[in-house]
Amino acid sequence: MPIGLLTLEIYVPEAHTLKDKRQVLRSLKDRLRGRFNVAVAELEGQDSWQRSVVGVVSLSNNNAHLEQSLRTVLEESEKLLGRDLIGHDLEVL
Repeated sequence: MPIGLLTLEIYVPEAHTLKDKRQVLRSLKDRLRGRFNVAVAELEGQDSWQRSVVGVVSLSNNNAHLEQSLRTVLEESEKLLGRDLIGHDLEVL
């Protein structure tokens, strides 16, 4: 069974506290979980005010479907984050 991992590198320049950054991340995580039924977690940067790496994971029995689903998640993330999304990586294992 293939597993898809989408890693999002985020930089939030307007965040001046961890609370500011967490508000942005909470909104992103809630939106992605609710709309796409994926698992979302902050992987790195928990103590940084402006940087974070967020992982999005999904399972499927079809590689093509899995990759397309995560590409759709990436498009939604780009819409939500705009210029704050500074990098991404998509892997199907």
